[in-house]
Amino acid sequence: MTRTALIVYGGLELHQPQLGAARTRDILEANGFRVTMTPDYDALGDETVRSTDLVVPVITGGQIDSERLNILVDAVAAGTGLAGFHHCMATSFREYVAFRYMAGCTWVAHPGNIIKYRVDISAPDDPIMEGITSFEHTSEQYYLHYDPAVEVLATTTFSGDIHPWRKNIVMPVVYKTYYDRGRVFYSSLGHTADELDIPNIRTIWERGLLWAARAA
Repeated sequence: MTRTALIVYGGLELHQPQLGAARTRDILEANGFRVTMTPDYDALGDETVRSTDLVVPVITGGQIDSERLNILVDAVAAGTGLAGFHHCMATSFREYVAFRYMAGCTWVAHPGNIIKYRVDISAPDDPIMEGITSFEHTSEQYYLHYDPAVEVLATTTFSGDIHPWRKNIVMPVVYKTYYDRGRVFYSSLGHTADELDIPNIRTIWERGLLWAARAA
């Protein structure tokens, strides 16, 4: 049976939501998914989301009717997968507590804006990270408030050069977790769509998407 995915995009144009959504669509279609891609946030709360295998909200901020958002939360709890990169999930629907609890993290800062930092692989034996070694990256280094229940797959360490009071803080970059029966995947990499073309970042994102999706 062909698996299905819903990608909803919008918000801050700096993050190139439509381009990021399109790259994600291409990855999923190459893996046999039937993908719906739309800028209509209400699609996240359509009853059809309950039978969708994977949802990817490529959204910075955003407003949605709480009853519609509850349909998405219930769908993930029942087994629909959820995945996000960078602004997706970490900044989406910030005022909705149920979504924040499900997502597992909230973005709060990127000290220094675009800087060079290192991504360290903390779970090299996990299939999502297999064959990937620590690498340097130049982009926004996300500082997150995150759920300690998540399984961290990669981290970054804040040098303290920008904010000395946060020196040597180790922060998740990639994690996976569960929300009841639903799988949830997040990578903070991908500030702009072209970052998803970087081999390590693309591989992590592709594997994370496939892990999060409901099994065929």
